Amino acid sequence: METHKILQSIAIPYSALISVIFGLMVFSFPIGAYLFFNSQIGKDIDYGYPWPGFESIKDFGEFGGFEIADLFIVAWVFFVIIFTISVLGPKKNFLKVLSTIMTGSYRIQNGNYLVHAIKWFSVLIVLSWIIDFTQQSFGVKTTPPPFENDLLQFLGITLAPILEETVFRLILIGVPLFLWYSKKGTVRLFAKSLWNPNNLAIENPKKAIILIAFVGVFFGLSHIVSDQSWSNGKFAQAAISGIILGWVYYKHGFVASTLIHWATNYLIYSYGYLVSSVNEIPVSTAFSHSLLGTIEILFVITGTISIFMLLMEYRQKKLEV
Repeated sequence: METHKILQSIAIPYSALISVIFGLMVFSFPIGAYLFFNSQIGKDIDYGYPWPGFESIKDFGEFGGFEIADLFIVAWVFFVIIFTISVLGPKKNFLKVLSTIMTGSYRIQNGNYLVHAIKWFSVLIVLSWIIDFTQQSFGVKTTPPPFENDLLQFLGITLAPILEETVFRLILIGVPLFLWYSKKGTVRLFAKSLWNPNNLAIENPKKAIILIAFVGVFFGLSHIVSDQSWSNGKFAQAAISGIILGWVYYKHGFVASTLIHWATNYLIYSYGYLVSSVNEIPVSTAFSHSLLGTIEILFVITGTISIFMLLMEYRQKKLEV
């Protein structure tokens, strides 16, 4: 009874915060499209070539007439589709789950991709903030990779969730899970398990958890060892992010993990570039703007409550055993 009363007391502000983040997600789609095609970011290049940092796909574009704008549109539409799927399912739509959160039951968070995505995205933001604050206290800074042009950087940020979720979640986690836990080697089950590993009958998750941790650390290393890499300070943040994304993929599927990755990249940077474009300041300076600060506080508060809700959920499950 005490647990239920505590959950009820935070249910309304928690649902309100989730609603605000949902609104930020929705508005980020037109904001990003406007920035890419109508703002002054990256004004020193056109939408064709050169493509510094994207040489691996340049040859394909030269033969097929594929330009940087086409690549952005494909990624943008992909995320619109993923976002729409997350709003509608897999079992309950977003509004239905949100309206029942106010009852104060931890179980009512289940059934919708978007609710899970917002919850774990905000948790990731809190943990990243703690890691960054701690590292800066010891003089360790996190510096992003250099890009010659803001437009190309925004494109790279937009594409990264698709490429990285395909490699680090679908291939490095999804395929091994299927090989370990599938009882029928059918193409249909393979596709369903890649989409959501919960479609596999996983009775002993020990190997899955070890795999998620290993791939998460590898995800962190991949951010600091490539030619265009972050500084070493990014490793801890990226590793924690990789573990969370792997866990969310394992528990809730590809839609939820991809949406979280999209939010950490496209969502945040669309508002950062918006402030940069409106105020005509560098994007690095834009992240010190009051608007971005307010959004960060919103994410941190939501993440703190989400962590509390997860702890309460864990405690309640232990009591029910």
